[in-house]
Amino acid sequence: MINRTILQGRLTATPEIRTTQSGHKVANFTVAWNEKYGEKETNLFLNCTAWNGTAEFVCKYFSKGQQIIVEGKLQTNSFTDKDGNNRSIIDLSVDGVSFCGSKNENAPTTAPAEVTAKSVVVPVDDDDYPFD
Repeated sequence: MINRTILQGRLTATPEIRTTQSGHKVANFTVAWNEKYGEKETNLFLNCTAWNGTAEFVCKYFSKGQQIIVEGKLQTNSFTDKDGNNRSIIDLSVDGVSFCGSKNENAPTTAPAEVTAKSVVVPVDDDDYPFD
C-alpha cells in the first residue's frame, strides 16, 4: 500500500515548536488550500505534525499566510473526547517541506517561533539546509 501525500497551501497560523516529555521537538500547524469547480469554491484544511529537525525548520522559516509545500503520510489519531465519545482525526505526519511562491511573499512577516520568549533556541548547523 502507498500512503504518500504532497500538498501545496498556506499556513493558517505561525507554527510554534514544543518539546515532548521525552525531549522530541514537535510542531503542529494547519495548511489551507482551495479548489474551484466552475462557480463553486471549496476551502480545505489539513492538520499537520512535524517532528525534530523538520519541526525546527518549519518554525524557523515559515509564518502565517505563507505558501508551503508539505510532504508526508496521512495517519488517523483516535481519542476519547471530554463527553466520553470516541473520535478520530486525520493528520499529515510531515517528513518534508519546501518553499514555494515568490521570494518576497516568503519573507517572514513576524518573528520566527524560536525567538519568542516562550521558545527555546536550538542551535542548528547551516549545512542541514538545502540553500545558502
